[in-house]
Amino acid sequence: MTITAIKNAVTEVLPPVTPEQYREGMSSLAAAVNVVTTTGPEGRAGFTATAVCSVSDSPATLLVCLNRSASVHQVFKNSTHLVINTLTSKHQSISNTFGGKAPMSERFELGEWGESATGCPQLLDAAVSFDCVITDVKSVATHDVLFCQVVGIKQDQEADALLYYQRGYHSACKDA
Repeated sequence: MTITAIKNAVTEVLPPVTPEQYREGMSSLAAAVNVVTTTGPEGRAGFTATAVCSVSDSPATLLVCLNRSASVHQVFKNSTHLVINTLTSKHQSISNTFGGKAPMSERFELGEWGESATGCPQLLDAAVSFDCVITDVKSVATHDVLFCQVVGIKQDQEADALLYYQRGYHSACKDA
């Protein structure tokens, strides 16, 4: 197999890592746990994501990766807005529920939810919530990458952060 690099230059033939090797390596990449939510014609929807990162501060833009085989994919594909809710250590059950196969109606039974300025579900006690407009979507391999311009932020300066590392939850607290 050849790997085609940016600008269509073909690199030397190197075997790609296997999906198993990749997942094992990724288990050592600590990441904040987020619940990404939206509202559309199908109703409220959300999923757990660690694949969230900053793109730019001008304009303020985040990206979120969403597997196209996810049950919520179609809802997000039809959406123009979303909220990225970064969880705290007390939100493990919310993470598990949104990351599992629970029906959408059951997902929002956990936690206290309000509505963001864009009309999406916002977790009221999240460490931080980014209210966003989806400005672009790129399909890469098995996922869609949603580029999201931030139009509002609600932050709890005292909150800890829920991290996922080595296939388990961990808490990150501010230094004393």
